[in-house]
Amino acid sequence: MNLSTILCPLDFSAASAGLVAYAAALAAATGAELRLLHVCEPQEDPTGQQPDAKVFGSCRDRMQALQASAEQAGVARVHTGMVRGEAAPEIVAEADRQQADLIVIGAHGQTGLTRFLMGNTAEIVLRTARCATLLVRAPLQPETAAAQA
Repeated sequence: MNLSTILCPLDFSAASAGLVAYAAALAAATGAELRLLHVCEPQEDPTGQQPDAKVFGSCRDRMQALQASAEQAGVARVHTGMVRGEAAPEIVAEADRQQADLIVIGAHGQTGLTRFLMGNTAEIVLRTARCATLLVRAPLQPETAAAQA
């Protein structure tokens, strides 16, 4: 399989750094472009106000730090993006827009009632994405991710 573009959606959980390390190791080994994506999901706000600039500034700072770690891992082309909407459909749409060959997504282990009520982003992406999808189980430590790829 020839990989030219890898999409790695991030939710900024504790497993995000390890997930980026894993995706970066794959991208560096194959010469693929790595695209890091964060989806800002709509928030329930009784006042109808949009999230303030501090939230987006914080997300931008986190993305820049993860981009830097991917570059340090040897990935030549790393791009970041943030979109607004529901996570699973936005991830799949971004994979289509970028013509991604692979989505590297984290599994957070939701089961039972939580999964039924909240849905499972990774599962929906697995079922609906047109490209290959690699589900990486958390917790994954950054230093072991590079060794596993």
